[in-house]
Amino acid sequence: MTKVKIYQPAKTSMQSGRSKTKQWLLEYELETKRSPENLNGWIASGDTLNQVKMCFSSADEAIQFAQKNGWDYTLTAPIVRRIKGRTYMDNFKYVPVETKS
Repeated sequence: MTKVKIYQPAKTSMQSGRSKTKQWLLEYELETKRSPENLNGWIASGDTLNQVKMCFSSADEAIQFAQKNGWDYTLTAPIVRRIKGRTYMDNFKYVPVETKS
């Protein structure tokens, strides 16, 4: 049976925006291990399905697609980004050192 994983990608460190993090991806799980080739040293795999990524606008669409094709899937919950409110003045705010009594 084919195994797939469904997840929402995180922002890479090379991105300043979050444009590619709103879609959901469906990827095949690796079935064969990766190993370096003898001739050139590149990493090779026995299956080519690990190159396939399908994009969906919601997790429900990806789940329905996997169920329609009879695939086992694992759904990874997205990491919620928490933004702490800060102002420029907070960089210079004096915080006294706590003394033990």
